Amino acid sequence: MKITEHLKNAKSTLFSFEILPPLKGQSLKELLEGIAPLMEFKPPFVDVTYHREEFIYKKHPNGLLEKVSTKKRPGTVGICAAIMNRFHVDAVPHLLCGGFTREETENALIDLNFIGVDNVLALRGDAPKGERFLPEPEGHSFATELVEQILRMNNGRYLHEETENSYHTDFCIGVAGYPEKHFEAPSMKFDLKYLKEKVDKGAEYIVTQMFFDNKKYFEYVDKVRAAGITVPIIPGIKPIATLGQITSLPRTFFLDLPDALMDDLEKCKTNAEVKEVGIAWSVAQCKELIAANVPSLHFYTMSKADTTYKIAKEVF
Repeated sequence: MKITEHLKNAKSTLFSFEILPPLKGQSLKELLEGIAPLMEFKPPFVDVTYHREEFIYKKHPNGLLEKVSTKKRPGTVGICAAIMNRFHVDAVPHLLCGGFTREETENALIDLNFIGVDNVLALRGDAPKGERFLPEPEGHSFATELVEQILRMNNGRYLHEETENSYHTDFCIGVAGYPEKHFEAPSMKFDLKYLKEKVDKGAEYIVTQMFFDNKKYFEYVDKVRAAGITVPIIPGIKPIATLGQITSLPRTFFLDLPDALMDDLEKCKTNAEVKEVGIAWSVAQCKELIAANVPSLHFYTMSKADTTYKIAKEVF
């Protein structure tokens, strides 16, 4: 079922979450058993992230360094199939511009359609660590272009004439939104301009990046609506769980932590104390968002269910 249909049919705020494919050496069984407790809250859909290749530098005997591509996590197709088979929920794979050609994207969409996936989240993706974003040759530079390719397949248009046929896919397309602005956008107005372009091209819902101040989400929704965008906007929630995240989350995702939250976090000496503060803060966030009738609470779990479970137990 499409995300938009789940949201339309819902009588109250839904619960959903995102997982990471496991690192090499970890099993699918571990992943599924790890997220099984969250099924208690009846998520209609689960997002599965995709990760482009990473690079390492291999030193040769002559002293020269060779840049070598390495893949640390499996692709999403098999994971989506396993989630749908095990839990009977919709899996939403993330599709990236970065690291993929149009041909590879089309092949992934064909595979996803074949296993019964109805939804995809179209993202530009990040650059490799320490580098600036560059599209692959014959790849996409922006999520807008990725949305266009998905929509063309929905209209029965494929890359090569010899593979064109009358079959139309029917993917519901989601895109990302940034309550505190995408870090590469010079202004919120500029950011919203490109968000509207993605929606005008065919995106049907928005999932926001994590935020810790609900005021910023509510203000963002107002700005999005003022820009003429009417699709559902799902808030993304990420509870802080470790001392390291106090600095890494703002640095990595270019967001602010509210002063009141920082006042509580500065008193913490251990990860256990941070986790309790993070849970309490997220519970308060979620209760306020539910009171405002948001379409779903979408949790960034990093494939660890315990913290999200405790929050969901309090609010659903």
